[in-house]
Amino acid sequence: MTKKWLKSASMLLSVALMGGTLIGCSGNNNESSGSDKPSDGSTTGKEVTLKVLHNWNGSTGADVDMTPVSKVIKEKTGVTVKWDYTKGSEVEKVNAIFATQDLPDIYTGPAWGGELDGIIKAAKEDQLVDLTDKLDKYPNLAKALAKENVPPALYDKAIGGVNGKKYLVYQNHPATEKDAMDWLYGFYVRKDIADKIGVDPQSVKTKDDLYNFLKKIKDAELSESGMPVIPLGGFHGGWAVGIADTMFWGTSYVDKGDGSLDHVFMTKAYEDYSLYYRKLISEGLLDPDAFTQTDPIANEKIKQGRIAVLAAHYPAILDASKDYVKAHPGSDYVPIGPLDRAGAEPNRPADLSIQGNNVTVITKKCKDVDAALRLLDFLASDEGFMLARYGVQGVHWDMENGKPVAKKEWFDKFTADTTGKLKKNEGMSIGFESMTGMDRINSVGGGDIWADQTRLAAMENARKILRPNGISVISAYNPGDVIAKSPQWETLKPSMDRIGDVWKEAIFTKSDEAALKVINDLRGQINNTGYSEAIKYTNENLKGKEVVMFGMPN
Repeated sequence: MTKKWLKSASMLLSVALMGGTLIGCSGNNNESSGSDKPSDGSTTGKEVTLKVLHNWNGSTGADVDMTPVSKVIKEKTGVTVKWDYTKGSEVEKVNAIFATQDLPDIYTGPAWGGELDGIIKAAKEDQLVDLTDKLDKYPNLAKALAKENVPPALYDKAIGGVNGKKYLVYQNHPATEKDAMDWLYGFYVRKDIADKIGVDPQSVKTKDDLYNFLKKIKDAELSESGMPVIPLGGFHGGWAVGIADTMFWGTSYVDKGDGSLDHVFMTKAYEDYSLYYRKLISEGLLDPDAFTQTDPIANEKIKQGRIAVLAAHYPAILDASKDYVKAHPGSDYVPIGPLDRAGAEPNRPADLSIQGNNVTVITKKCKDVDAALRLLDFLASDEGFMLARYGVQGVHWDMENGKPVAKKEWFDKFTADTTGKLKKNEGMSIGFESMTGMDRINSVGGGDIWADQTRLAAMENARKILRPNGISVISAYNPGDVIAKSPQWETLKPSMDRIGDVWKEAIFTKSDEAALKVINDLRGQINNTGYSEAIKYTNENLKGKEVVMFGMPN
């Protein structure tokens, strides 16, 4: 989660089919004409409208049917995209569309967790288009799906094939290390509030420091807009208030001390973490509505100046707070810490699982597979990548000394628009970005050419504070991907999927004893549904392999 439009972070299909009839695309048995391209790069393929589901909760598109970017894409590919954006649980959405057969032509969504599991299930049920024999015609896709360009456990689990066939296109994985995007997840405090209570945010290092810091904010009895200031808050559905977990364990599967792994939910560290958050809730230090509120409600609290400390990645915090900061100079959110990490040496770089945001698939309901591949191929090209990220060359930006440079007219317009709608209506910052192949934002592009200097300076300042030892991109095996291939997983998964909900139930109980009972009840269910055999399988299959032992949200 890394989430990812957050979580995110950091992110695939190539040249058109050359003749032949496509099977598995309902209602289309026409000859492919995608290879017959005129010299101007446009396509002679028939025009078609394809529905694309962008399965990210809260993501939005343009207010207009055809943006300048969409028009260029149509000129190049013959494809008009009709977008569908998710409101609500991504996991529920992916499961619902395949259960009801209310399917888009193309699906793109998170490359992890229950969302990925839902796509793998659909592949096993033959609900997706098999790309295995098509990849040789699409070199951009083949490159993005190459084993060396995908995290190993994810390749083994899904990208390398499901039942020997390739269905999933991996999107937005950094092409080079300099393309790796660190979203700077952490706790951030309003600078003016830290000044009022007389605490240097960089002096907050430990679990006790953080608790005492939040308590001091509450005891100050501050108010904004006629309402009390809430010490700690987050965004929709509790994102991402739980990130203090890194102070309790290194990553989700921990060494038991004998070299074997156990899921952290089965350990005392998880109990300590849960009781810590129960204390924050019971003492009024954490917004009790954080886990049920929508993003608009969360953003309204921030705009009212009612949240002292926010947990999330920094771009989201900067976006949500910019109106309040503009009206109240000096109220910028600044980093807390860096906080201690359980088991990590003080000089250890930040371990970040920087990988693609999305997997993209073509469903068997697709009305024109050829057109879908043509679209995805173009977006995965350097030209498509630059178009989706920066807008139309010659209109929004120019190439200078081999790098894209924003036109001042549009830079000023985008900077003045605090809603972000103008950029979306030009065709940027919408779903196309999720389907542009490997992330080449620095190696091919010129970074974020639309970021204003104040924002860039804030990001750089936060980076210096939170990443004093730099970052290390995780490339080791994730045990979570391995356990999902165990024979017991189908039976075990429903129990494991309840961990997040049970944690929220536990931290709202009336006593520590009640919280531990809630946790232990689920532990019993997990053990009764095959956990011991599944974790044994995991340990056996990870022997001799480098395993992720430290990880931070990215």
